[in-house]
Amino acid sequence: MVSVSAFESSDVSEQAQDQRDIITQLVISIALGLSAFLGFCALRPRWTGLYAARKRQKNAAARLPELPDTYFGWIPVLYRITEDEVLASAGLDAFVFLSFFKLAIRFLAITFFFSLVVILPVHVHFTGDYGYDPNDRNSTSAMIRAQAYPSSFDEPHYLSAESTDPSGILMNISTDYLWMYLGFVYFFTGIAVWLIVKETQKIIRIRQDYLGSQSTVTDRTIRLSGIPPELRSEEMVKETIENLQIGKVESVTLCKNWGELDSLINQRMAVLRKLEEAWTVHLGHQGSSKSPVSRPALPNDNEDEESRLLNGDDQGRDHVSSYANIRPTTRLWYGFLKLQSRQVDAIDYYEERLRKLDEQIKSARKKEYKPMPLAFVTLDSTAAAQMAIQARMDPKPMVLLANAAPASSDVIWPNTYLSRSSRMTWSWLITLIILVLTVFWSLLLVPLAGLLKLSTIRAVWPQLADALESHPLSKTLVTTALPTLLVSLLNVAVPYLYYWFATLQGMLSQGEVEMSVISKNFFFTFFNLFIVFTIFGTASQAKDYFDKIGDSLKDTRKIAYVLATSLQDLAPFYWNLIILQGFGLFPFRLLEFGSVALYPLNLIGAKTPRDYAELVQPPVFSYGFYLPQTILIFVICTVYSVLPSSWIVLFFGLVYFVIGSFIYKYQLLYAMDHRQHSTGRAWSLICIRIIVGLIIFQIAVTGILALKGAFVRSVLVAPLIAATIWFIVFYQRTYEPLMKFIALRSLTRDPPFGAVPPGESRYDSETAYGRTVDESEETGLRFINPSLIMPLEEMWIRKRSNGHGDTDRS
Repeated sequence: MVSVSAFESSDVSEQAQDQRDIITQLVISIALGLSAFLGFCALRPRWTGLYAARKRQKNAAARLPELPDTYFGWIPVLYRITEDEVLASAGLDAFVFLSFFKLAIRFLAITFFFSLVVILPVHVHFTGDYGYDPNDRNSTSAMIRAQAYPSSFDEPHYLSAESTDPSGILMNISTDYLWMYLGFVYFFTGIAVWLIVKETQKIIRIRQDYLGSQSTVTDRTIRLSGIPPELRSEEMVKETIENLQIGKVESVTLCKNWGELDSLINQRMAVLRKLEEAWTVHLGHQGSSKSPVSRPALPNDNEDEESRLLNGDDQGRDHVSSYANIRPTTRLWYGFLKLQSRQVDAIDYYEERLRKLDEQIKSARKKEYKPMPLAFVTLDSTAAAQMAIQARMDPKPMVLLANAAPASSDVIWPNTYLSRSSRMTWSWLITLIILVLTVFWSLLLVPLAGLLKLSTIRAVWPQLADALESHPLSKTLVTTALPTLLVSLLNVAVPYLYYWFATLQGMLSQGEVEMSVISKNFFFTFFNLFIVFTIFGTASQAKDYFDKIGDSLKDTRKIAYVLATSLQDLAPFYWNLIILQGFGLFPFRLLEFGSVALYPLNLIGAKTPRDYAELVQPPVFSYGFYLPQTILIFVICTVYSVLPSSWIVLFFGLVYFVIGSFIYKYQLLYAMDHRQHSTGRAWSLICIRIIVGLIIFQIAVTGILALKGAFVRSVLVAPLIAATIWFIVFYQRTYEPLMKFIALRSLTRDPPFGAVPPGESRYDSETAYGRTVDESEETGLRFINPSLIMPLEEMWIRKRSNGHGDTDRS
């Protein structure tokens, strides 16, 4: 005989545990966040090189209003920046990112209103459940627990509408209020779908007008893959495309196996850095280590490379130095198995290596390389390029496949000469590694989930559990603050690993890598930090049940009970996670704590002027690092939107998105650089994942209704699940193509037949001032491997005075 009270805590203080936890988490998070925010307000006008880096270095950001240097005066100025200004200064990617926050704010404001006005009063009236104390005997989870585990398992009436408590008092549990669950799951799904469609139509209209009004090389270029061997020459590719009569071909860049040349360029850069370091040691820092050096002007295009760095005149100079510092040396290993070594002059050694590499690079640039089945074809108009992209060129599968070309500065050229089989092999290998890591993260979360419940800690470490039980504040810190902090740190660290994996998959552009990082990191956050953590968290809380039930793990009905009650049981964990993320960690992103904390370490390691110049580069904003977590928070809020604790989760979720939209708006406009230009394609990824969250929400409601005995109402949710799945297919077929392509009717500013105004060259027309920010990043560029044409990097060293007003070396 197992009574209901066997599943409840015997400690009276448990009745107020959630109240104590939420107050403690709020105090800690607000203290952390407020200190970071005030620190940012104090440092912002002083460290403009960090907190206004984009404003100072980007022409597009120069159109933004200047922010006052006062503590809080910048806040209303930033708030008044309009969507048009965001679009003009930060581009489509930033506009789409901030649009998601606006959609989330609207949805959560609506759901929070109904949760506070309807859902909470109904739960209080029928169950007495306020949503913040699952240990309360009147709470929903306790009632389900009582229904699912009656006094005897010999008579398994798990879902009866009434049961008897240990004292013999009959518990009449009305299920009439459960119609509210059915109504609101339809209503909230409809609101979410309506907002998605409305915002998608708006973004499509803006994107089509935005991209249709420009005609850069990137807009007129297609990426042609699957070129058969007989067509692998620029002349044959041009003839093949023009025979299709879709437009005239202006240029063709056939990718070749430039691996040797790229390797020489990389080796030269490494040797150049060694040479700069040797010269810096020889010349001394001269007290200049605190200030960066500007990059010297590039040499004239008509200047012969042999007259630049390390020309023949350098070889015969006298090595007797007039400086006080001794010339640095380096150890050179040689002989059998490199077992012998000798000390040589570092400057002479690296200069000689650099001279030889220069000669090898000049020779390698003249070589002919093996052509690859990939080419960038520039047509005479954007309309011609769009027709080629949206059509099939060859009747054979996997032959002459046309896709939109990324910006030439966005191309990862070493991946252009990877074979298709190599890219597919790496792609599948990385996918397999991520699946293995998914299992690893799941196992790692088992002890972390065990921290959520004191009973689980007691089973492993009874002394610690007794100590925590006697100190309520310590118990709150261990069972509430510590798990949320560890999950947050894991959510910060893992994306860097997944970003590295994405770079190994052979993708052809940084934009594709960014989209892949978003998908990988969302899979990690959603599956591991929500689905798996919920299961393990519930298992840790249900350990006492299973110990007493004995063989109940074999009963699938009891396992279903455990999974269904997990959402309500884990509500405190998730709202504490949202509190920590929104109130505590968001202001640290505004402070750019990582860059500030790492700056002293990077400063200690910096030696050369190039090192110091790299120290002051603005941090890069990666959507793949920040977007998945915000989508997960949105999904969590959606799943909890009809449960008794919905008003708490939705309130803190709403605050999270309000704070996040403001902080990210500042970073995207003023502080951080975002180089990858995917022209807003992330919006489709966002919407599909929101809809997946709606399906999880509907399945959760179905399970809760079934376990409460409302079978008819749970079945009535099934049509909604089917309709939502259909909407995913409808969205992908209807809206997603318009997020990838440009409609021909949107191309309003293309000159007829690609004509150029008289007296103006194509190059001049594409480098004119006043274009959109995405276009200005791509104008005047050509699709060609930089290793073939870029000037060789000069050496950056400081000029040192010889005491007579002139300098010894530059």
